[in-house]
Parts: sequence; C-alpha cells; structure tokens
Amino acid sequence: MDKSMSLEMATLTAKGQVTIPKPVRDALGLRQGDQLSWELDDGCVTVRLITPLDLAYLTGIETHLSEWASTADDEAFADL
Repeated sequence: MDKSMSLEMATLTAKGQVTIPKPVRDALGLRQGDQLSWELDDGCVTVRLITPLDLAYLTGIETHLSEWASTADDEAFADL
C-alpha cells in the first residue's frame, strides 16, 4: 500500500451511526460540530467536509430546490 494511503475501518451501529476513526479526523482536521456531505455514486461514497462556500455541496442542494420554483411561489413572493 502507498505510504500516503491509509485503511481505517469503522462499524455501523444499530442506530446507523459510524464513528469516524481518529486518524481520519486528525488528517482532515475534523472537529465537533463540523458538517459532512455524503455523495453516493455507483455504489461508492465520498464524504466531504462542508465549508460555508462549498460550491459542490451547494450545487447538489440546488438540484433539490426545483420544487420551490413554481409559478405559485413566484406570485406569492413577488412583493418581497
């Protein structure tokens, strides 16, 4: 295995929770309260730290907001 690579494992609890292994938390500088996004792609997951201006995360969120872009919404909020 490449020296820059590391294999860390965690166990899923009955509540669907996983503790991020300490070496991973340390390497990514994760702290209590940090938010993570989970991107599923063809059976693989990428976990990312969400930063206030994380454009990839915001773009993903935007795709789910189309339900709010109706004519009724435009009319209801036209005066704001």
